[in-house]
Amino acid sequence: MITPSLGLITWPVVSLIIIILPVICLISILRNEFRNNDKLIWIIVVIFLPFFGSLLYLLIGRKQKLNR
Repeated sequence: MITPSLGLITWPVVSLIIIILPVICLISILRNEFRNNDKLIWIIVVIFLPFFGSLLYLLIGRKQKLNR
């Protein structure tokens, strides 16, 4: 059951995840190498669609990184 006190804890945690997730993804994108313009494309996707772009990067983009 959702109580008011649970809502006071849940919303800040969800908000923090929504803010921090794109930052973590952007750091990962900038630190790694990609083919051609993939790095620029992922940066644009994460900046313009912060939450969904981050999820897409975590699901698809991390597999596109070049191994050093």
